[in-house]
Order: sequence, then C-alpha cells, then structure tokens
Amino acid sequence: MGALSNLRVLDLTQVLAGPYCTMLLADMGADVVKIERPGGDFIRPNPPFVDDPDEEAYGGYFQSVNRGKRSIELDLGDDDDREAFLSLVEKADVVIENYRAGTMEKFDLGYETLREHNPQLIYSSIRGFGDPRTGETHRQGQPSYDLIAQALGGVMEITGQEDGPPTKVGPGIGDLFTATLNCIGILAAVNHREQTGEGQYVDTALYDSMVSMTERAIYQQSYTGEPPTRQGNSHPTLFPFDAFEAADGHVVIAGFGTNHWTALCEEIGRPDLAEEYPDRESRLENREYLREEISSWTTERTAETICETLEGRVPVAPVQNTEDIFADSHVHDRDMIVPVEQPGAGREVEIAGNPIKMTETPPRVRGRAPLLGEHQEEILGDETADAETAADD
Repeated sequence: MGALSNLRVLDLTQVLAGPYCTMLLADMGADVVKIERPGGDFIRPNPPFVDDPDEEAYGGYFQSVNRGKRSIELDLGDDDDREAFLSLVEKADVVIENYRAGTMEKFDLGYETLREHNPQLIYSSIRGFGDPRTGETHRQGQPSYDLIAQALGGVMEITGQEDGPPTKVGPGIGDLFTATLNCIGILAAVNHREQTGEGQYVDTALYDSMVSMTERAIYQQSYTGEPPTRQGNSHPTLFPFDAFEAADGHVVIAGFGTNHWTALCEEIGRPDLAEEYPDRESRLENREYLREEISSWTTERTAETICETLEGRVPVAPVQNTEDIFADSHVHDRDMIVPVEQPGAGREVEIAGNPIKMTETPPRVRGRAPLLGEHQEEILGDETADAETAADD
C-alpha cells in the first residue's frame, strides 16, 4: 500500500505540469484516473519511440509522466459523458485540471458545480496565470507554457553566460516546479479536510511559481535596487562556486566555506592563496584572479582525477550527461532509473524514478502509462454496477 492508497484522483490534465503532479500522487499510491478528451492527451504521439509507433503506441514523454494511472476517454460536451464524469466526481477525493481559466465553466463543470455533487471535494488547477478565485489578473485566459513562465518569472534573465542571451533552463522547470507545489497544496488540503471535513480549491500558477523559484533575484532587487542578470555558472555572493574546465570535460567546485577553501588550496598546492584570501569578501573581490589560478590546475587534469583528489574535503562533482547518469551506481542504488513495459516494443524502457523516499510506504512506479481508454469498462462499469446495486437496495 502507498501512503495515498485511500485517495481517488480524477486527472483532467495533459502535457507536463498536470500529469507530473498526478504522477507524484500515483507513485505514492493514489488511484489516478486519467480522463482524456476524445483522441487523448495530445502528447501521446510525441517521440521518442522504441520502434515505429502503431496506432495505440505512445512515446517516452507520455510514458514518463503518466505511469501508474488508469485511462478513460470522455467528451465533456456530451451529455452522457458529462453525467458519467459527475458520477465519478461524487466518489472522488481530488479533481485536477490544467485548462485555461473558465474552460470547465463552459461545460458547467467548474468548482462550484462539482462541490454541489461532492462537498468534500478538493479541486485543483494548474494554469499559466492562476485562477480568478485566488486572485484575478489581466493575464488570466492567456495561453502559457514553460518557456513563457521562465521568461516572465525572471529565470531566463539570470540564466546563461554573462555575455550571452537570456537562456531557458533545460528541463521544463516552469511546469515541474509548479506541479510539485500543486501536489503539496493538494496534500495540505487533504490534511485540512481530515480535520474539518471541508474541501477547497487549490490553485498554482506557472508565473507565480517561477517568481518563487527566482527567490534570490527577488530579494536582491529589493535590497540593492538593481536587477540581477546573468553571470554564467558562478554565484553573486560566494566564491568558488562555479564550473571549471577539466582536461576532458567540466567539474563544479563549491569551496566557498573557509574550511573548504583552505582544503582546496592545499590540494592544488597553493596554500598561499588561503593565507592571502582568508575570508569571503577578499575572495569575491579577487574572484577573476582566483578563478584563473584554480583553472590552471583543473585544466591539466581529468574530471575523474580532480574529483578523486578533492572528494571528502571539498564539494566537487563532474558535469554528467545522461550516459554518465545511467552508469552511476548511486542512481541505481536509489531506484532513480526504473524499467517499465512499453506497449508495442519488444523490450522494457527506463524512466526516472521517484525522488521521494519513505521507510514505511515508499513511493514507486506502479506500472506503465495507460493506453487511451484502457480502463473505460473497468471504471465506468464499476459505476454502473454500483448504481444498479443502489437501485436494487
């Protein structure tokens, strides 16, 4: 049993933010019913594929964030399908959607309507700019994606090389961080309901989440009156805290603490630097010179040699690609790469595991992502049977 095995979640989300949130819930044991529009989540056909896809196949994108869920296909504009959805709502704990604000209201399935059918329901939304119920703004109703959120929220302005353009963070952090915050909000609402019996509306916005994630830049603006900008891999107030070139790649060194700085200088054969620049202020003031001195040592050595020399005394790590990650025993010891069945393929595929670790109810990947409507009869058939039983009684 998972920690959330008592919860049923109706998942109306698609693409990344919503599915990642409900994936976390499914990994922790919730029964997540993915309710897909006719034709299904439009990332189902996104590559990569193991083999040439058949009609029902889905790619790695869909597999990764929809594992462990059940799927049904409903057209909320159809009267019968709308009634089927409402019958599921009556027994659900959570409904989550990531449409534009006002979309569910067009089907007369907004929070207020669903609450009439289930007063204890927790209704959660993930939108680019939030929902009017929690704070109305002029941006609501506009479409938004991760790239938009990273740009508006200040992430791109502080990411990239100092002399380069604003740069998007590689993973879709606008989606992923928002999804994680939404999951936290849902679980907080569940806890509140356990104490009071009250459901509520949970809302997280991509833009809001990116403002929260740029945390350091926000307080810097307030304290200094100057907008922070890009400075590569370095840190505005700490040194060394940067990436350094090795003979065969790059390493990162975070030796800004005096104890780590002293150890770093000893290991590279430059104890004089620790004596001459003993505090944070002197190291920051002379960071360019010190960076050159450290680089003259790292560029003559492989990343492996650098790490072997410094590990245990100075925070250090190689900059890894995914091939390196797959070869790292730590990742496998922590169950962070897990195999799942891939429909239509002659082999399993591997996806990222769950980073939340628990001793009694450990989250885990509970099977592959579903085919479109794979559980239609199983889920809606149960509802029909329950209704017939109630009528007989």
